[in-house]
Amino acid sequence: MRTYNNLYSNIYDFKNLHQAYLRAGRCKRYNLSVLQFSSKLEEELIVLQNELIWKSYHPSPYREFYVNDPKKRLIMAPAFRDRVLHHAAHNIISPLFEKKFIYDSYACRINKGTHAGVDRLHHFLRVTQKRWSTTYCLKCDIHSFFPSVRHDKLKQMIRKTIRCKDTLWLLDLIIDSVLNGEPGIPLGNLTSQLFANIFMDDLDHFVKEQLRLIYYIRYMDDFVILLNNKRRLEEIKREIACFLCLKGLVLNSKTSIFPIKQGIDFLGYRIWPTHRLLRKSSIRRAKRKYRAFARRYKNGEISKDKIKQSLMSWLGHAGHCNSYNTRKQVTDALILMK
Repeated sequence: MRTYNNLYSNIYDFKNLHQAYLRAGRCKRYNLSVLQFSSKLEEELIVLQNELIWKSYHPSPYREFYVNDPKKRLIMAPAFRDRVLHHAAHNIISPLFEKKFIYDSYACRINKGTHAGVDRLHHFLRVTQKRWSTTYCLKCDIHSFFPSVRHDKLKQMIRKTIRCKDTLWLLDLIIDSVLNGEPGIPLGNLTSQLFANIFMDDLDHFVKEQLRLIYYIRYMDDFVILLNNKRRLEEIKREIACFLCLKGLVLNSKTSIFPIKQGIDFLGYRIWPTHRLLRKSSIRRAKRKYRAFARRYKNGEISKDKIKQSLMSWLGHAGHCNSYNTRKQVTDALILMK
């Protein structure tokens, strides 16, 4: 297996740091922390570069908050200068791991994402429906995935690809920057998304190369396997559970096996071979959200442009499935009055 050395100077290269700044500040240029950093941009980048050269860099404390969409999650947002550093490291190391990832891993990768994953699963369903008389789905979810990632295991996996000692020092610093050495990587961190894919890459290759399964798709810690033999899927579920146990991970109780005629709930959609619909809980959340937006607009708490931006984003998401009536219901109910 090929490993890479002499990467560190590419990370602190001024051109790479500037490109990282542009990516970190995309769609956030009026954020206060971004404005403060941008007001003395060259000075900030040179200070960051020197800290990396002399290894005096230390991450700032994370800003913590909770989101409830769809369930309560702790988000740990890094300071803007730390986000610039994360992008700088990601620019250099991500392509090295991309070469090793399987095709059907769809989370946080270029030309992938939720809609590409849904399209791929829809394609698999149509193929297997023609190939087999009955197709079963094993849908798996890992219990508390991000808080369960063991730092020692993650570092071992990174060292299978990177042997540059200075780069490993920086990545170890990022990994250990939160949670006081306890297992877990923070949600809301660009590097955490890459680290999660690295951590799950062993499972991808285990499923594809040892279990020799064709119809397998993973998005972060959610993955789906299609097969025509329910008993074999039960065996596969046990084998995967044992494999994950060695990495300190446990399958969620929601993991189940069922015929595809029930439809597969995956990445916000309910998918059948013939069509796909929005998840019912997503529709309910959208209706609640835009009713609340209408009340806030009436009280002058939100602008029409903000509502339009949010609505266009949701309509784009809904447009990837059979949702004409649903979209009409949501837009017809959104009445904005001062």
